[in-house]
Amino acid sequence: MPRVLFLANIARFFTDFLLPFADHFRKQGWQVDAAASEMSTCTGCLAHFDQTFDLEWTRNPLDTQNFLGGLRQVRDLIVHGGYDLIHIHTPVSAFIARLALRGVPLNQRPKIIYTVHGYHFHKRGHPLKNLVFLSIEKLAGPWTDYLVVINREDEQATRRYNIVPPSHLRYMPGIGIDLSRNSADMVSGEGIRAVRAELGLSEGQPLFVMIAEYDPEKRHRDALQALTQLNEIRGHKDAVLALAGVGKLIEQVRAQARELGLESQVKILGWRRDVPTLIRASVATVLPSEREGLPRAVMESLALETPVIGCDIRGVQELLEDGCGILTKVGDTPAIAQAMTWMIEHPQEAALMGQKGRQRMAAYDLKNILRLHQE
Repeated sequence: MPRVLFLANIARFFTDFLLPFADHFRKQGWQVDAAASEMSTCTGCLAHFDQTFDLEWTRNPLDTQNFLGGLRQVRDLIVHGGYDLIHIHTPVSAFIARLALRGVPLNQRPKIIYTVHGYHFHKRGHPLKNLVFLSIEKLAGPWTDYLVVINREDEQATRRYNIVPPSHLRYMPGIGIDLSRNSADMVSGEGIRAVRAELGLSEGQPLFVMIAEYDPEKRHRDALQALTQLNEIRGHKDAVLALAGVGKLIEQVRAQARELGLESQVKILGWRRDVPTLIRASVATVLPSEREGLPRAVMESLALETPVIGCDIRGVQELLEDGCGILTKVGDTPAIAQAMTWMIEHPQEAALMGQKGRQRMAAYDLKNILRLHQE
């Protein structure tokens, strides 16, 4: 039986993105194991993997714990695990794992695949942070059998900086979106009415949704500022913004909404199981991020025929290039407010945008991505 080990920094990455891949390869007769920090607390992972392992590493590339504990742990796990394939996700875990195997002869170690979910160096990144992450990627590139990128900008960056030889580089359109689950036909009118009632919305009251981790790079503050400008400049004072997600800045965002006088218009929802219904209940989704790889939130919205207001950055630009939404500059909150206004005032055109989005997602169908990985 062939054996594969999935590696990531934190266990939540598996539940967010990789469970369909684990299920697929197990059905194909593989033993599929997973390792990350906090793995023992990931109850949602247990049914999808044959074995799970806790690792002592963090998301900080300069944390000495990664080298003191994580390096030894991952080397022992891989060397003694008898794996045919290691599939790594997230940059720090990818660097540590490849560094750990550097001294193992090629004929004694498994093949290494590293999927990049958006390089951590990018056009708007801090120069020092960009230097650190680019240096890490260039250093570990020669220890990689295949490097998979999920957007065209990262493909170009890989070639420009010669991170791996061209023969070791693969492009895949994301990690897939389940079009059968993320379908307008699967969301009932009753469910939409229930969500709107939960949020206290009256009939016809416009709802915008932002689905993102509460992280500085997601720029929730820009969505709040845009809502303020929508109130003051555009005259749409009844619009509501629902924020779904978890993260370290959730209380800070709550405080910002309060300071801006938006308590009645901003709904901080936390983690949600009913994301498709929430999206379908909205006029449009909003994602003002400054860094993305190929954002799942945008893909889900387009699959559900709901237009997107996003920033002109890597990944988002690629998904919206065929008129599936509106792009703004990062931090341009008046432009975001103007886009929100347009979505409210042009419902028929917005609906057509959403329909284009569904068509665009055909290439990103999870079934297609699983087939490409199998090959």
